[in-house]
Amino acid sequence: MADGLDIAFFGSSLVSAWWNGSCTYYRGIIRGLHGHGHRVTFYEPVAYQRQEHRDIDDPPWAEVVIYPADDEGGVRSVVERARGADVVVKTSGVGAFDEVLEDAVAGLGDGRGGTTTVFWDVDAPATLGRMESDPGDSFRAVLPRYDLVLTYGGGQPVIDRYLALGARECVVVYNALDPLTHHRVPGDERFRADHALLANRLPDREERVDEFFFRAASLLPYRSFLLGGNGWDTKTMPPNVRAVGHVGPNDHNAFNCTPTSVLNVTRESMAANGWSPATRVFEAAGAGACLVTDAWDGIEEFLTPGTEVLVAGDGADVAAHVDGLSAERAAGIGLRAAQRVLRDHTYSRRAEHVDAILRSRRATTASARTVAP
Repeated sequence: MADGLDIAFFGSSLVSAWWNGSCTYYRGIIRGLHGHGHRVTFYEPVAYQRQEHRDIDDPPWAEVVIYPADDEGGVRSVVERARGADVVVKTSGVGAFDEVLEDAVAGLGDGRGGTTTVFWDVDAPATLGRMESDPGDSFRAVLPRYDLVLTYGGGQPVIDRYLALGARECVVVYNALDPLTHHRVPGDERFRADHALLANRLPDREERVDEFFFRAASLLPYRSFLLGGNGWDTKTMPPNVRAVGHVGPNDHNAFNCTPTSVLNVTRESMAANGWSPATRVFEAAGAGACLVTDAWDGIEEFLTPGTEVLVAGDGADVAAHVDGLSAERAAGIGLRAAQRVLRDHTYSRRAEHVDAILRSRRATTASARTVAP
């Protein structure tokens, strides 16, 4: 194995999944990079009570630096600690002083390949939509200063849109399964239901949850529906829906394994773009759950509709799937989904991809410096 790189990673949180849906993605990718010999320091702000809701201790595969996000100067001083790293990553949606972080991290690139700066977008359709609709968006001027953009979904449409806005290079690194974390476990009575959804309440997803989950529940009053996630306590729901609030990562396997089937509802911007499987898709499939997903372009590149996943165009389709599922058919779909993601969609594979991208970029720039007059 070649010498590893020193990677500084500015993100929302590695140690807490509280209002932090990208946490599973960060953990899978960073653990995989550690396996390739890279040394990762993850910088996360004190924000949104995430430190009060930690669900893991500092892991052995990354150093975690928690910093107060009280003022711009303090945030810039934290970024300075990363100066000299081989790679510095700023993710979208850190949640505190994002514009400051974007500018400061871009400024760590030296233009000679000594430090590679990366903007890693975990909500690319939304970020792109914001920039495309607002010529004055602050990130439009910063984007070309980054050496590389990575996104966790979106396929060729996202790549083309980023390049059109001035990105030097854009590569998609999809969500995946960490089989050490998400796998089959015995059922848990807390999560017993015919159909279940695990999703935080977000403005650009709520209308779709209304259609694909709550409407389906209304159409099947004799079936039991389970809802997990933050923010739903003030929501009016059909009487056959039971809400259990936040479900920590340690309970995700049981949540996915216990109901007869589970639902994925994609955020509006990602559904419109396509090629954007959520982390929940791979978590559920890896646990052998029978997954029902709302329809979006590109699903067949990850799971085969009808045999490895059930696809629904609206709430009525969801209801038909739920009402027509036998336990045996649900188990068969879940088994085939687990086999597929274990073969094709693990974080080990994704980390190989990122490792190759970073090493190739650094080798190219080093060669250019050598032959330069």
